[in-house]
Amino acid sequence: MSALGGDAHAAALRAFGDKHSDARGMLIISAHWQVSRPLRVTGWDHMPLLYDFGGFPDELYRIQYPSPGDPGLAARIAGVLLAGDQDTTFDTVRGLDHGAWVPARLAWPEAKIPVLEVSMPFLDPHQLFQLGRALRPLRDDGVLVVGSGGIVHNLSRVRFADKDAPVDEWAAEFDTWVADQVEKREIGKLYEYRRSAPHARLSVPTTEHFDPLFVVMGAAWPEDGLETIFAGFHHGNLSMRSFSLG
Repeated sequence: MSALGGDAHAAALRAFGDKHSDARGMLIISAHWQVSRPLRVTGWDHMPLLYDFGGFPDELYRIQYPSPGDPGLAARIAGVLLAGDQDTTFDTVRGLDHGAWVPARLAWPEAKIPVLEVSMPFLDPHQLFQLGRALRPLRDDGVLVVGSGGIVHNLSRVRFADKDAPVDEWAAEFDTWVADQVEKREIGKLYEYRRSAPHARLSVPTTEHFDPLFVVMGAAWPEDGLETIFAGFHHGNLSMRSFSLG
């Protein structure tokens, strides 16, 4: 539902997009494209959106986002990954899932910047961090490496009928703990979050929405500063926290 915009979260993403309107492209690691190796990089010129969700208002399925692909950039991404010992191939069939087009559309509604996706394999946090390390050279090319997921994402607890519901204490505690570790670059503690963080299994019942965090942390340089783009919750416990390292 965040795709509809019109709230503080959407405004914050748009402000961030305005500051980075000159990006060569964005490479998105989405919770909604988790497949086994080899890594897959979208290598098409233009592809349709995937409306990979059900039971939502019709207006969501009418949204368009005609962002271009960039086969040349896809080749560069594949080369960087292969140089980092990451087996990689191209995908010229799959469209952009909502984990990619929703935040891209909110931040860059003009749909002029190339949007590419790389699949997320089933790896442990340290291996995902190393995948991010392999992507670091793209930063020097003006490519934004984007992780799309959610720090607290337990749909069984979300109160869909009330977007502005009071925030559950357990969700706020976990979200704050993660934000603190990111700010301090305590990657070791983040690796062990399921054992050491408060309410971790309630906040992260399955790992696919949390895992993009490790890729982004790996792609960051040690001297990168932390910018909180947005902090807050929708529907009582769905964390909308967004941040950048750069």
